Amino acid sequence: MKRARGSKETEASNAGTDETTLSPVGRETMHDRVYAKLRHSLINGMFDAGDVLRIVDLAERLQTSTMPVREALGRLVSEKALEALPNRSVRVPLITRSRLDDLARARTLIEGQMVLLALPHLTREDLAVLRQTNLDCDAAFEEHGRDIGQVTSALNYRFHFHLYSVARSPVLLSIVESLWLQSGAIIRQAAQIHDAQGGLAATDHHWALIAALEAGDADKALQSLTNDISRSFDLIRGRLEAQETTEVRYG
Repeated sequence: MKRARGSKETEASNAGTDETTLSPVGRETMHDRVYAKLRHSLINGMFDAGDVLRIVDLAERLQTSTMPVREALGRLVSEKALEALPNRSVRVPLITRSRLDDLARARTLIEGQMVLLALPHLTREDLAVLRQTNLDCDAAFEEHGRDIGQVTSALNYRFHFHLYSVARSPVLLSIVESLWLQSGAIIRQAAQIHDAQGGLAATDHHWALIAALEAGDADKALQSLTNDISRSFDLIRGRLEAQETTEVRYG
């Protein structure tokens, strides 16, 4: 198969850093990079629910051949982040009531356990990282207004996963990553609804969580985390209920 120019350049660059590196390693690295890029995009809500992802289009945007894109999409389908369509395309799963409820329940249970495991191990340095990340997120909202989705998504990810890394549970951490991978489009839509409706600042529950962690209060920490997770899901649940009511009224 003809390989894209970008892939050849990547292999050459990798080979130049280590004379013992063989070309297949470069190929595997390209596959991993494509997977990581698409995975990052899904976690950070860069796609809407229902978006169809076509191999050729993605390969062009990523400046690579179709092979690593096809492999990455297959991996993401197996991880339930995407779903296969009959025409051999894949799409970001649609948001249904059952999927919404299932993900909200799973995230609350697993991430709540991560908070409990992390609590005894938190240091002053860890708390300082959480506070600074939240300050950075507040500043991003104030400086850039609403056009800051990617920035705030990255800061939100940094906040949660720094906390979860302190839990010292690689097994649970991989489960949390999978749940975030499946929740990206939900968080994206919730942010759009929040922008339209207003309400509490996006970081309010984070500040409450930090205060509970500093006080060593496990119950309040769990409640703050639950409130943080639930807000996004509740916004979409309310939208779905409004749509259902409209359909019954005018259907």
